[in-house]
Amino acid sequence: MASPTELPDLVGEFIDLSKQYLREQTVEPARRLGRLAGFSAAASVLFVLAAGFLAVAGSRWLLRIMPDGAVWSGVGYLLATVGLLAATGLVMWRASR
Repeated sequence: MASPTELPDLVGEFIDLSKQYLREQTVEPARRLGRLAGFSAAASVLFVLAAGFLAVAGSRWLLRIMPDGAVWSGVGYLLATVGLLAATGLVMWRASR
């Protein structure tokens, strides 16, 4: 059993050990998780931008190969929309598996 004169030292050591434990077990993993979340958010923004640019490029290409005329232009936009929705459905179907 500790003597009354050692008690303040033991309490100080307990507080220091508690701070070190909390830092190692909570703060450091949270910091690593935050870094991973930041990289994941940046990657998702880049993927969304890439998908948007590919969709615009695909619709422009489809409109270029369609015959001239207002009706064919509408059909081209409709086909591009259906293709984009199909690609989105495929990605969501594969992501849910």
